[in-house]
Amino acid sequence: MMVKTIDRKAIYKYLFREGVLVAKKDFIKEEHDEIKGVPNLQVIKVMQSLKSRNYIRETFSWQYYYYYLTDEGIQYLREYLHLPAEVTPLTTQKPQQSARADFGGGRGGGFKRGGDRGDRGNFRRRDDGGYRRESGGFGRGGGGFGRN
Repeated sequence: MMVKTIDRKAIYKYLFREGVLVAKKDFIKEEHDEIKGVPNLQVIKVMQSLKSRNYIRETFSWQYYYYYLTDEGIQYLREYLHLPAEVTPLTTQKPQQSARADFGGGRGGGFKRGGDRGDRGNFRRRDDGGYRRESGGFGRGGGGFGRN
């Protein structure tokens, strides 16, 4: 399929910047969701071409194509787009320290082991300190889930 050089470069730039690309299996769709001005069919066909040369890995699920850039594909796109070696896709970069979720900072926040459990330690306890009635059991009418 003939694809304009401008459209091919737009697809390659997006793929190199993100490292991954998602395309809905809709050949009639006028425009790709992420790459504006490029028909969805052309995106799928360019990705098919890259896949045949082992520059990307493809997964298909629920009517969506998922394309992942390989190391050989990174090298090819870097040469095609004339990019320096320092520039890498977002999928190969490690996240910043500030970008990570904070699960334990601050006063008493986060996950802890042991320690004070608040009122959870008294869950299912009655006023007299027992867990079950004396006559209760596992048989019929034993009263589970707070039933008497």
